[in-house]
Amino acid sequence: MFLIKNLRRISPTTSSALIGLRNTAGSSRFCTAMNHQQHQHVQSPAPNGLDRSRYSEGLGATKEGEKPRVVVLGSGWAGCRLMKGIDTSVYDVVCVSPRNHMVFTPLLASTCVGTLEFRSVAEPISRIQPAISREPGSFFFLANCSRLDADSHEVHCETLTDGLNTLKPWKFKIAYDKLVIACGAEASTFGIKGVLENAIFLREVHHAQEIRRKLLLNLMLSDTPGISKEEKQRLLHCVVVGGGPTGVEFSGELSDFIMKDVRQRYAHVKDDIHVTLIEAKDILSSFDDRLRRYAIKQLNKSGVRFVRGIVKDVKPQKLILDDGTEVPYGLLVWSTGVGPSPFVSSLDFPKAPGGRIGIDQWMRVPSVQDVFAIGDCSGYLETTGKPTLPALAQVAEREGKYLANLLNEIGRANGGRANSAKEIELGVPFVYKHLGSMATIGRYKALVDLRESKDAKGISMTGFVSWFIWRSAYLTRVISWRNRFYVAINWFTTFVFGRDISRI
Repeated sequence: MFLIKNLRRISPTTSSALIGLRNTAGSSRFCTAMNHQQHQHVQSPAPNGLDRSRYSEGLGATKEGEKPRVVVLGSGWAGCRLMKGIDTSVYDVVCVSPRNHMVFTPLLASTCVGTLEFRSVAEPISRIQPAISREPGSFFFLANCSRLDADSHEVHCETLTDGLNTLKPWKFKIAYDKLVIACGAEASTFGIKGVLENAIFLREVHHAQEIRRKLLLNLMLSDTPGISKEEKQRLLHCVVVGGGPTGVEFSGELSDFIMKDVRQRYAHVKDDIHVTLIEAKDILSSFDDRLRRYAIKQLNKSGVRFVRGIVKDVKPQKLILDDGTEVPYGLLVWSTGVGPSPFVSSLDFPKAPGGRIGIDQWMRVPSVQDVFAIGDCSGYLETTGKPTLPALAQVAEREGKYLANLLNEIGRANGGRANSAKEIELGVPFVYKHLGSMATIGRYKALVDLRESKDAKGISMTGFVSWFIWRSAYLTRVISWRNRFYVAINWFTTFVFGRDISRI
């Protein structure tokens, strides 16, 4: 009552002033962005009667007295590590990405079967770099980059929406002083017909959500009265194509889910659900023969069937191998490596082997000024004499950290502005040292290889101790304490109560 009486004493004028102040504070970042505009686009009516021209002007070039602007394309391991390390007292940071979070990909397979919840592996960008949400010149835009104009130091972007039926996308430009392309790569289909239409990839949180919903739907449909034996077996056949770490870890998690949860809670269909792993060559090719043999042995014990073959065609309910074998499936997960995205392929830059953006030892794109590329979208030019680094999270993270330090040094040497770093000494080039590989294979078993290469000396082990090291290492690598807490609690509740099988 006391609070209500005091609120009533505020005059209408004061209330209006407070409301205006709040609205001004909430929109100050938006107004700042619009005040920077230099280019006018064609105006057209916007959804809900709003003036679309307000949204389509974008960010113009920075002026004297303002901090230089670093534009980061992408929010993966490389881009987020760079944004975390960039000195925001030197630069304004603008991130353009189709997602507003970073995915902790090593634990993504665990979310498909309920071992972890989805939010445990997603870290908001505003937590990684708080300046994006509080500094007047730093922004995050939910958009894709459609074109790069390196001569004008501009990127052309288009907003990401939930579809044309909800909100029409609009286009805008962003002027940059330094541009970092960290847009990652896309799953490779090798031109195989039907993969995009019928398979599910495992690279984003929404992929894991789709896999989980499909898996649980098939479990429930297979228990329907009157369903034929063949249809039940098809629905309950989970096929994983690709024997890399992602495919093997997902197969291990899925076999754990079947053995511990499905057989208890879906007793009527427990004998019909199976997992098949298809690989053209050897699984886990980055590990040595001893670790690979151990992985195959453990996966077989868990009920995972290993098939060596090449997929030639994918149809809605079956796939066809190169020898003509037909493999019916209810769930198809595709994990056969990555390749350049259409945006990367469209860039008129010299390319590294595999179609990646060609870079030098300092992560620069040599053919243009103030453009850098890191992560899975980039690779060393052949003229550098260095091999292309593997598409691994630790490679991307290390490149992001290195480039953040390099840009900070350039900015402190007054080279942050566009075309102002030509005479600055860049220092020591980037050197990658492999820290090892780890992979879980289910049943409290994992592989740990801490050698620089398969032929080098070092520690490599298997079994329960490796599984404990795997979990401990990834728990410490989760970015925030909030998500570490989520992961630890999820692991504990799964161990005590089993996995959550709700289809939400």
